[in-house]
Amino acid sequence: MDEFDYPRPQLVREQWQSLNGEWEFEFDDGRAYALPSDPIPWSRRIVVPFAPESAASGIGDTGFHPACWYRCRFHPGPRGARTLLHFGAVDYQARVWINNHMVAEHEGGHTAFTADITNELVDGEQTLVVLVEDDPADLGKPRGKQDWQPDPHAIWYPRTTGIWQTVWLEAVGRTYIRRLRWTPVFDGYELGCEVLAGGDACPGLTVEVRIWHGDRLLAADSYLLVGQEANRKIALSDPGIDDSRNELLWSPERPTLLRAELTLHSDGQVLDFVRSYTAMRSVSINRDRFMLNGRPYPLRLVLDQGYWEQSLMTAPSDAALRRDVELAKEMGFNGVRKHQKIEDPRYLYWADRLGLLVWEEMPSAYAFTARAMTRLVREWTEAIERDYSHPSLIVWVPFNESWGVPNLTAVQAHRNAVEALYHLTRMLDPTRPVIGNDGWEASATDILGIHDYDPDPERLRQRYEVADPVRTLFDQRRPGGRILTLDGFPHRGQPIVLTEFGGIAFDPTAPPHPTWGYARQNTAESFLEHYRALLKVVNETPMFSGFCYTQFADTFQEANGLLKADRTPKIPLKQISAATRNVQ
Repeated sequence: MDEFDYPRPQLVREQWQSLNGEWEFEFDDGRAYALPSDPIPWSRRIVVPFAPESAASGIGDTGFHPACWYRCRFHPGPRGARTLLHFGAVDYQARVWINNHMVAEHEGGHTAFTADITNELVDGEQTLVVLVEDDPADLGKPRGKQDWQPDPHAIWYPRTTGIWQTVWLEAVGRTYIRRLRWTPVFDGYELGCEVLAGGDACPGLTVEVRIWHGDRLLAADSYLLVGQEANRKIALSDPGIDDSRNELLWSPERPTLLRAELTLHSDGQVLDFVRSYTAMRSVSINRDRFMLNGRPYPLRLVLDQGYWEQSLMTAPSDAALRRDVELAKEMGFNGVRKHQKIEDPRYLYWADRLGLLVWEEMPSAYAFTARAMTRLVREWTEAIERDYSHPSLIVWVPFNESWGVPNLTAVQAHRNAVEALYHLTRMLDPTRPVIGNDGWEASATDILGIHDYDPDPERLRQRYEVADPVRTLFDQRRPGGRILTLDGFPHRGQPIVLTEFGGIAFDPTAPPHPTWGYARQNTAESFLEHYRALLKVVNETPMFSGFCYTQFADTFQEANGLLKADRTPKIPLKQISAATRNVQ
């Protein structure tokens, strides 16, 4: 598997060109300009794909800016019959022009979009202009942890405006593979393969699919596309070991990837060729346990915000994304809960390759309106479509802690929103569990996630070592001061995961304020002792099918990470790992 920085790692072509780098830039606070032909001053320079609020962008302006303009000039590399322009993510609403011709509009700050710019290209140099609108006070759009106040407060962080993931060009044929989806079918050692062609309609389209495990060819088949689409199950050679030792199965302990190549033909002529990868693995729920590849699998997760001090939501490099995956594993975790962020696909690539489970969570809106829910549904649908094929991704989380639906106990419309998103997600992806609302006030859900920041390990033990959890825990106790399940949705035996706890602040170099956590320790020794005691309880509590510790790294004013913001460990990684796994 090649390790270059290809922005879409499961649909790879040879001819592509990054447009990241220095662009012209201008804030437009007064909305004085409407078209790229207007007299925009272009008085600044910005380094794409870093947001203008970040130091890495070269601007570092954290003020309120509802609109901004980008411009770059470029010469396309080798051209195919078509040239596609891709944006990884632009926050929040984007309009795109090539040589003064509008080619795309997109709303949603966390998902990708594409424009076919073939007909707008001219000889020589091209001009690309992007207008971004991002109202910093709009609480009805999915915004995650981005603060709406001038300065970050409590658990909210600096805003992210504009382009914050890779911008790139791709050369394709007149007809090409537009979408590819992989679905492992665990019980039959089959792979579902969905191919959708884009571009010109073409008669007699076939796709040849070849799949390897290492150097061993597992499948080589051709399928006819009907209506530009093929949807097939591909039988794989079974090594004959019907348990977790099967060498084809993907897991964090053995992240086996299957290499794939797809060739699109028409009457013997090659129209497109792409490289991809997939994996054999299953995730499911069996009574009160989470199951990986048909076996109970204890979840040891860490909550990961995905921020960097100098570059905010954008990783400073692909190597930084890989290092985050490596650090989570080195600290003894087998997965992460990506909190209030749709992460860059390159992170998912490294999680796939190195073996780390990922929970994907939709960034919240904070106002409940019909428009807010429409926006959330649209963006969540795009996120599921983008990330569906990654084997590391095991759980979808559309809501967190009732954010955006604050009156679940009293307002039926808020309940309807959670139930609707749960069922929509299960419809779009029936292969993965879904947590309707993580933390408390659960209704439709496959896993019951509980958030409990009680810093006392003994109180946690007593709270969750109960003989009758339905009566004692769900009816009488209120972790976080909230009911755990809504009326009409009693606990049905789903797995219980402590999805937020801990949050111990430890930063001997900083004053107690403005940094904070849910508890505080002042020495490395006391920090390790407290962490070890909490992890012993959650590892040994039979009720829990897993846990998620808060958090991976310090994030701005929150000093409750196991790592500093620059990813330096606060205590030795081996000590963290032993405590995480509850071993001496």
